[in-house]
Amino acid sequence: MINWIIRFLKGALIGTGFILPGVSGGALAAIFGLYERIIGFIAHITHDFIKNIVFFIPVGLGALFGMFLLSHPLGFFMENYEAQVLWGFIGCITGTLPKLWKDAGKIKRARKHVIITIISFAVAFSFLFLAEKYFGSNLPRNTGTWCLAGVLIAFGILIPGMSPSNFLVYLGLYRPMVEAFKTFDVSVLLPIMAGGAACLFLFSKIADYLFSKIYTGIFHCIFGIVLASSIMIIPGTPWSEVPFNYAGIAVIVCILTFISGCVLGWWMCRLEDTYKTAG
Repeated sequence: MINWIIRFLKGALIGTGFILPGVSGGALAAIFGLYERIIGFIAHITHDFIKNIVFFIPVGLGALFGMFLLSHPLGFFMENYEAQVLWGFIGCITGTLPKLWKDAGKIKRARKHVIITIISFAVAFSFLFLAEKYFGSNLPRNTGTWCLAGVLIAFGILIPGMSPSNFLVYLGLYRPMVEAFKTFDVSVLLPIMAGGAACLFLFSKIADYLFSKIYTGIFHCIFGIVLASSIMIIPGTPWSEVPFNYAGIAVIVCILTFISGCVLGWWMCRLEDTYKTAG
């Protein structure tokens, strides 16, 4: 029973990483020693199937509990202090960027990988800018888009250090997703779960193969995409749908939330490194 409770609590903390800005569910899974087992289970699902299902039941229940618990304060702050919260998002992501860059080059970094980063950043920024121009917040909220949200969350599991929250914010899906967790809206939650599960099953082996063959190139591409998507959610910019007047006390609050986010992101990365070293 104690082991079951420990796995439940680990799942709850990992679940918060699915919706907490700038935090990667995959990184938290790695911190708690579950990442390799999760990927191994998904990539080779028929191996020890019953044993793994029994093992992951409390983890899954804990993840749902963590997402539901965190959705209430996040929903309130997104509704009333969106710009300040977004700067906290950006701070969290900024705090993780040094670790993400270090991980990208941990095998070997060459000039071509820096070029890959620049190109992926330019392509991602251009694509997101054009998408904002032609679609904006008119992206329909239906089963398909909620499945897409699940896919993005799943990539946060497959790629430790990558937070899907900035993509969800940009697509206008983050706030309604948080509200859905608050009210336990199954019309939103079921497509998210289906999209996430499908992505994990389809891409777990592909991700494992790509990282084993072209790890450095893939990770530098991811770095460029994360950087571009983070810049796109800065409030008050020409491409942002969140208007904001940088004057008075509001600026100070934004600075404080940004710094707090940086510290949180940096601390999470240090925690992951410490845990891996201790293991």
